[in-house]
Amino acid sequence: MKALVTGASSGIGRDISRYLSKKGYDLILVARREDRLLELKSQLKTNVKVIVLDLSKTENCFKLYEMTKDENIDFLVNNAGFGVCGKFCDTPIEEELRLIDTNIKAMHILFKLYLKDMVKRNSGCVLNVGSSAGFMAGPVFSSYYASKNYVVRMTEAVYEELRRDKSNVKLSVLCPGPVNTEFNQVAKVNFAIGGLSSEYVAKYAVEKALKGKMIIIPGKLMKFTKFIQHFSSEKLTTRVSYYIQKRRNERSADK
Repeated sequence: MKALVTGASSGIGRDISRYLSKKGYDLILVARREDRLLELKSQLKTNVKVIVLDLSKTENCFKLYEMTKDENIDFLVNNAGFGVCGKFCDTPIEEELRLIDTNIKAMHILFKLYLKDMVKRNSGCVLNVGSSAGFMAGPVFSSYYASKNYVVRMTEAVYEELRRDKSNVKLSVLCPGPVNTEFNQVAKVNFAIGGLSSEYVAKYAVEKALKGKMIIIPGKLMKFTKFIQHFSSEKLTTRVSYYIQKRRNERSADK
């Protein structure tokens, strides 16, 4: 068995890699930071190949596929991504475009290329890493929320296509709430509620994905929050989202 994990150098990607290795998967680890990847490789007992690429560059997404298309990937984890926090008119457009290239374009390209191979073999599993942000709008974090909406809706749509084709390929999207990773420092946010451990989220996500669960939401709080959204208007949900995100920014500024 072989898995390919993008964004494997830290956080959820790193811990999914660790858990997949424990389950016996050989791994192809992809990220920009070679030192982090090599450190992770040294901790794993299965065979590991390290590929250092910046997936915000479109040509590197196609390069990655060409480098690995003959590896018969059984499990793809589309995890590479980051956030840009701040009011839409204040955030640097260069960073937002890099976010779109990473969170949306890279995810889309790799998802499509590897999924087509899996469909031909009629086996395999894809886990796209979204977020609970993918269920709503996110004032003061708008680009990130919008990118995760893309990940969630794309996964749902293709899931239904596979189901109607009676494909044996499993497809899931992971939608956690706050998780304790360095993502928070990079995006310069500080969550108002305690986050789940990335180790717990990783294990939960892999097990649910292997069972073919379409939307994976770790933690009772986020499941409850998702349920409550059914009874709220879009306008109210967006106002609540703004209040929560504003508090996160204020808490971050105080640190």
